[in-house]
Amino acid sequence: MTIDTPVTPERIRDAEVLIRPHIRRTPVLQVDMADFGGAPMPVALKLECLQHTGSFKVRGAFTNLLGRAVPDAGVAAASGGNHGAAVAYAARRVGVRATIYVPSVTSPAKAERISSYGARLVVEGERYADALVASEIFSRESGALAIHAYDQAETLIGQGTLGLEIEEDLPAFDTLLVAVGGGGLIGGIAAWFAGRRRIVSVEPEGSPTLRMALDAGQPVDAPAEGIAADSLAPRRVGELVFPIAQAFVERSILVSDEEIRLAQAALWETARIVVEPGGAAAFAALLGGRYVPAAGERVAVLICGANTMAVQFP
Repeated sequence: MTIDTPVTPERIRDAEVLIRPHIRRTPVLQVDMADFGGAPMPVALKLECLQHTGSFKVRGAFTNLLGRAVPDAGVAAASGGNHGAAVAYAARRVGVRATIYVPSVTSPAKAERISSYGARLVVEGERYADALVASEIFSRESGALAIHAYDQAETLIGQGTLGLEIEEDLPAFDTLLVAVGGGGLIGGIAAWFAGRRRIVSVEPEGSPTLRMALDAGQPVDAPAEGIAADSLAPRRVGELVFPIAQAFVERSILVSDEEIRLAQAALWETARIVVEPGGAAAFAALLGGRYVPAAGERVAVLICGANTMAVQFP
């Protein structure tokens, strides 16, 4: 299937060359679900939680900063936390100013990380959508370059480099589970594979942005609640993401807050991997039985974020 999108494998490959000097090639950990209390089954965990700033977001941030002209006013972004940290980090590396708007729901760990990279941090509103409006006003008034967290071609292209990397690391996998908020990550990855692998989205029950969009046939407003609200709860899935997801994402799975908490705890207790709630969501679908692989199916799970202060789990 072909679709009309600026997010193409060719542009993703070019971006990978552009940003490679600035990002880490994150490791893959092979685990057995028997160690997590399930039936024996090998699973590959792509540990993008070990990326600079603790999430995949630096890929899109560097693609924007290195691929677009940055004005004297610098860059501006709205974020639940991870995108803001990534833009702040990339801006410091490139040597430009960054202003980051976050909502009050942003975790202290993420807010502190943004500030630590030298960005100007502004708290605005209760949810991501509030911070986005404020950042857009600031960009118009100041002339700062706006870097959208998920609904911008360069952002999706940058996140798509993770798909390229996963395919190089795991050339024989069948299915990849990916957590979804606004959809920039799954959009970029799905555009890279373009139907050559099974891509399954995982969303919290409290913020089913992609599920509701797929059901409605277009992006629609969704609830923005739950334990992962600082990373997986925008108001709606991105306009650029949606046609890619329609074409190349097999289905959307919803997981509960409790299942996410249990996945966080299991990753720590069994593999000594610390992840934030959003970073554990995709694994929660497998651990909790929401996604049941077929016999012999080779499954990979993207562990996408680690920005949390919590290291003790119940």
